[in-house]
Amino acid sequence: MLKPLAIPSATYARRRKQLMRMAGDDAILVLPSAPERIRSRDTYYPYRQDSDLLYLAGFQEPEAVLVLVPGRQHGESILFCRERDPEREGWDGPRCGPEGAVDRHGMDDAYPIADLDEILPGLLEGRSRVYYHFGRDAEFDLKLIGWVNRVRAMMRMGAQPPHEFLELGHLLDEQRLFKSSDELKLMQRAANISVLAHQVAMRASHGGMHEFELQAEIERVFRAHDAVPAYSSIVGAGGNACVLHYIANDGPMIDGELVLVDAGAEYRGYASDITRTFPVNGRFTREQRALHDLVGQAHAAALAQARPGVAYEAGHQAAVQVLTEGLLSLGLLKGTLRDNVAQGHYKRYYRHKTGHWLGLDVHDVGDYRIDGQSRLLEPGMVFTIEPGLYIPPDDTSVHRKWRGIGIRTEDDVVITRDGHRVLTDALARSADQIQHWMATC
Repeated sequence: MLKPLAIPSATYARRRKQLMRMAGDDAILVLPSAPERIRSRDTYYPYRQDSDLLYLAGFQEPEAVLVLVPGRQHGESILFCRERDPEREGWDGPRCGPEGAVDRHGMDDAYPIADLDEILPGLLEGRSRVYYHFGRDAEFDLKLIGWVNRVRAMMRMGAQPPHEFLELGHLLDEQRLFKSSDELKLMQRAANISVLAHQVAMRASHGGMHEFELQAEIERVFRAHDAVPAYSSIVGAGGNACVLHYIANDGPMIDGELVLVDAGAEYRGYASDITRTFPVNGRFTREQRALHDLVGQAHAAALAQARPGVAYEAGHQAAVQVLTEGLLSLGLLKGTLRDNVAQGHYKRYYRHKTGHWLGLDVHDVGDYRIDGQSRLLEPGMVFTIEPGLYIPPDDTSVHRKWRGIGIRTEDDVVITRDGHRVLTDALARSADQIQHWMATC
């Protein structure tokens, strides 16, 4: 039995209409599904649909192509997909089929994917512009070029091939950047599941564990609530927390050290992204607390900038100012605040930006700058706020009491008409809140 659509089919239809209005009547838009990926020999990675196809159709199956033809008399939204096949469905599960694409997904028309090579050149003919993501799938790129060339070969007979190829993301990324109420409900659900998983992890933590055991606790909660990891979970204890994209998760968790957990659930295609750093044994040391509090202050400073009309970059600038001032106060940086910010000396301990867009992709689509300037925040935008500090274990320029401490605090934030809402606000954030939660069973 096929799962219900995450969002009503009428909403997907409105999205397609909006995109086609932006593209214009002489355009055609082509969106292939994500390919299946071999894990080893004849086994595959769990399938995850292309986010753009999910956004416009809610269609979850591989071997599909969505074609949008604005103004076409016989239907503008066309889906090519696998036919129903009882034999294959007995092995791999139910298929929608072309009939289901119309009845269930609201397509104007649908054809077997095997007919794509025969039909698509005819859809391209008479269209002046093709919107497509070139470079994502080299094999499909060549197919599309071949179909266009077939139309060009018939120019002497009056055929009119497309003469312009445009990046689909120029239109669709901006559309996807602003989340609807339906999307925000799904993102809140993903956030709630992630909050629960982090809460379980905090209470499960103790010296003598391995990082993968904590990872197992987190991802068990994801699956228990019909979600999956939105990305490879990071569980870094001690010095491993200083590796920004650490995913080995095989080290020991030692009493007296911190553990950084960056893990988020994906629910119905929509991601959450949370990071918390807490003591393995539930109690911060003085130095750990000092740096954790500093990151918390930077987080608060960035969050204060999360409101309509404020430049996106303002949150990062506020966090950098607070972190640099604190590092100077603790003696981890030398010189003046102005020089350390201007010359980027803080990057020694804070190497990344303070956030990113969030949605169907963990690092979601959308421009951060427009005409060279940081864009202004608007209602419906969702992004993370995630300042951090990382003192490498081998940094002999600082006292050994600071070495090997890595801390990041990350939340998911939506801009509202009058400010912001933190989707992940239910999770303990401050050192006091974390210690209290870990001590309470």
